[in-house]
Formats: sequence, C-alpha cells, structure tokens
Amino acid sequence: MEERLQKVLAQAGVASRRSCEELIKQGRVKVNGQVITELGTKVTASVDQILVDNKSIAQEEHVYVLLHKPTGVITSMSDPEGRKTVRDLIKQIPQRVYPVGRLDFDTSGLLIMTNDGELANRLAHPSFEMDKVYRAWVKGIPTSESVLRLAKGIKLEDGMTSPGKAKILERDTNKNRTLLELTIHEGRNRQVRRMCQAIGHPVVTLQRIRISFLMLGNLGLGSYRFLQKEEVERLQSELKQVQKKTNRRL
Repeated sequence: MEERLQKVLAQAGVASRRSCEELIKQGRVKVNGQVITELGTKVTASVDQILVDNKSIAQEEHVYVLLHKPTGVITSMSDPEGRKTVRDLIKQIPQRVYPVGRLDFDTSGLLIMTNDGELANRLAHPSFEMDKVYRAWVKGIPTSESVLRLAKGIKLEDGMTSPGKAKILERDTNKNRTLLELTIHEGRNRQVRRMCQAIGHPVVTLQRIRISFLMLGNLGLGSYRFLQKEEVERLQSELKQVQKKTNRRL
C-alpha cells in the first residue's frame, strides 16, 4: 500500500513526522536511488528501497519509553555545543527512539520517547489537548486571586493561555516560596515559567510529573522505564477518543 514518504519514515522510527519532512526537504532521503525533496511523495515501504543519509531504514518494533529527565540535559538527540542530551540517557535502547515534545534545559520530569511516529505526532499536536501537570516552586506567596488567574488563562506576548488548573500545594514562609501545581494542555515555549512570571512569582524549580494518566511516580532521576502494553493501548485509545471529538467539532 502506498503511503506518504514522511509517514513511512516516521513509522520506521527515523524521527517525528515533522522532522522527517525536514530530512526530505534537505535532500537526505533517497527512494530507489533517487533523491526526493518533494513532500507528499508516495512510496510502498515493503517494495521501495528507502535510504536516509545513505542508510537503509528498517521497520523496527515500536517501543515506548518514559524518561525522568534531569535539569541540565537537552531534549534532543544531538547538540552542536556538546551538552548532554536525552540520547545519552537511553544509550542501552537499540531502537532509534526520540522525544515527544520537549522539556527545557532547566526543567526536569516526565518525557515520553518512542519510535512510533504516528503516536508521537498525535501526542505532540496541540489539538489533542493532553493534560500536562507541573509542580513549580515559585518565589513569594501568591494570593488566591493570582492562582485563579493562572487557572483561567494568562495573557502572554503570544496570546492568552487556555484555561487549565492551578492550586497551591505548600507555602514555605521561611524561604518565602510556594509550591504550585499547574495543569495545562498547550506546549508553548517555557509556558509555565512565563505564566508564573506574569503574576509576579518567577519559577525557582520546575518539574513535569504527569502526561495524561502517565505518572512520573518514583522513577529515579535520569532513569527510564518501558511503557507496559496496557499503558500503550490506553494511550492509543485516549488519542482516538480525542480525535473523534475533534472531528465532530469540525
């Protein structure tokens, strides 16, 4: 069956679909010996010879990894500046997994990595509105009104944030800081940090503890585990349900 080249590359675990599109544009993909630069080119994975950087792609078994990313680690598979990347933390995994979305250099917590391009593309797409839960120690003691603003939406330079949830978990008056828990659905650049800055309580430390039903739990810093079959099936089911709701709205 013919499918779009970028979809075949993503399913083979080469990279996310968006990254595969960039590989095609850069002329790094060949099909049956011919360099392909046009998006939308259709291929048959079982018949056509497909090379990326002159290396044959292989249909790998899909794997799904939950990583506890530490601060000081780049959410990338390589870094021209030589900084530590998430790839360094999962060297033992033979499959070419890559991160779904990102966590900032100075943010720790839950990161999903996989070679399932279709699932990665859906998880990362804003329209699927998956819950992402963060815990942030912020400077000062926010008022109830300020916390309510975080939940209702904050006006940032790139527009209003979508409504979410926010609550105070702990107040440390001795150190003049507060532990907040925020649930958001978007994935804007440094969103939680900018939201807290906007109410006058900048983030001291930030950790993502949950994506949808997947919890960080007691997974050690810098460690990872493979998702269980039941977890993958539940995640796929939730994504399908969201897709149906989205289609009905359209």
